[in-house]
Amino acid sequence: MIRFDKVSKVFSEGFKALDNISFQIDEGELFVLIGPSGCGKTTTMKMINRLTEPTQGKIWIADKDISQENPVELRRNIGYVIQHIGLLPHMTIGQNVALVPRLKKMNASSYQQRVDDLLSMVGLDPNTYRDRYPAELSGGQQQRVGVIRALAAEPPIILMDEPFSALDPISREQLQDELIRLQQEIKKTIVFVTHDMDEALKIADRICIMQEGKIVQLDSPDYILRHPANDFVSSFIGQDRLNAAGILPDVEEVMVKPVTSSPNRGLAEAIKFMHKHKVDSLLVTGPGNKYLGIAKAWDIQQHYNDETLTLQDIMVKGFSTIQRDRPLSEAIDIISENNVSSLPVLSAEGTLVGVITRSSLVDVMAHKYGNGTTDS
Repeated sequence: MIRFDKVSKVFSEGFKALDNISFQIDEGELFVLIGPSGCGKTTTMKMINRLTEPTQGKIWIADKDISQENPVELRRNIGYVIQHIGLLPHMTIGQNVALVPRLKKMNASSYQQRVDDLLSMVGLDPNTYRDRYPAELSGGQQQRVGVIRALAAEPPIILMDEPFSALDPISREQLQDELIRLQQEIKKTIVFVTHDMDEALKIADRICIMQEGKIVQLDSPDYILRHPANDFVSSFIGQDRLNAAGILPDVEEVMVKPVTSSPNRGLAEAIKFMHKHKVDSLLVTGPGNKYLGIAKAWDIQQHYNDETLTLQDIMVKGFSTIQRDRPLSEAIDIISENNVSSLPVLSAEGTLVGVITRSSLVDVMAHKYGNGTTDS
């Protein structure tokens, strides 16, 4: 739908606001641009309706190079919502909402009905609010009008430049909820600029995090929370949000030291060894700590009377294992699906490096979601 191809922007004083960025926004996507002040997010958004022109590179909308489009016509087909609303104070609410359809010479009867429908859509009774003036509405009500004014001419694209940042927290949250609900109905392509990570995580289909004119990470909110691209992204998200999102620690943080045994240990000796270490299984290893299998107490007990047997004879060789570089979520799935109490952790070379047990999982989760969530 919208495509940036190697776009840069250098202002007259030599400041490079954008540095060779390329990305695509899909049709019907709520796409959030976020980053610290001066990162280039607002410059990027303003290039879509040519309020700012690129120094180099191309921007395409629906496979059309917008540099070849009439900028006035382009803007009339792109909704625009700004932080300070911009309602015309001498016009009624109905006249403000109908402004762009009227400029586009749309049929008056059709757009007047559209005005009433849009007011109703955001919880403003048309009979009560249509003929009022902006000064007679609260800040949150005015911002609702600003949003539906951008929708009035049925534009395929809507740009929203920090539209809720001037509102009180309650009004802001209500409008975020309203935007999510509206988007489910209207399915417009929305480009939303914000400096608030909580807002971005709440409303976005994808988030584009920018720093010094470059794109640092562009992913879904869930992926960004689970896999921050670098320390800047982690810092920008904030540790509290990462903790609150339930980000799982690495396998190596959860595994504990295994109780191991050689394959030649006799069964009577093995039972005594297990009792000493208070475990119900032994991880059997060979030279170089190579993992061979697992010997469970029940299997040892079943064959206990056969004095010729060693752990090598009764150990389970096909027991589930996990490599140390795999996500913990995978380990949890294996333990749950196979109904096992422990999971050997191996290196890429097959050596035993640790074991994840149900109790070690409980311990780390208790720390993470208990006292751990307050750590900074």
